[in-house]
Amino acid sequence: MDQLSQQHGNDSVFRVDKFVVPSEAREEIIAKVRMTHELLRQQKGFVRDFLLEQFSGPGEFNLVTIVEWESQAAVDNVVPIVKAAHEHIAFNPQETIARLGVRADIANYHRIPGA
Repeated sequence: MDQLSQQHGNDSVFRVDKFVVPSEAREEIIAKVRMTHELLRQQKGFVRDFLLEQFSGPGEFNLVTIVEWESQAAVDNVVPIVKAAHEHIAFNPQETIARLGVRADIANYHRIPGA
């Protein structure tokens, strides 16, 4: 376990968003993800994030984002903040995903103790 993970213990919550993104939608989706992650990085309880793009292998998902939060409470606190920010700029993630033909698998995860 790296030093940052030890610092935050086993209470961390990981938001993992996996996407199948058509090539013609790539730039718009990445721009929206970056915009959202800029907001997330400013929130209390944020630990770190990753934006990953598949470059080899047979996997279905070609874009994956991971955000680590200190706790479930941090996640609960950030949800209305992100929703309000998206509404303020008239950004609807579900509509954008549907319009661009993106498929998403979105869930929260926790670390398995001892792994």
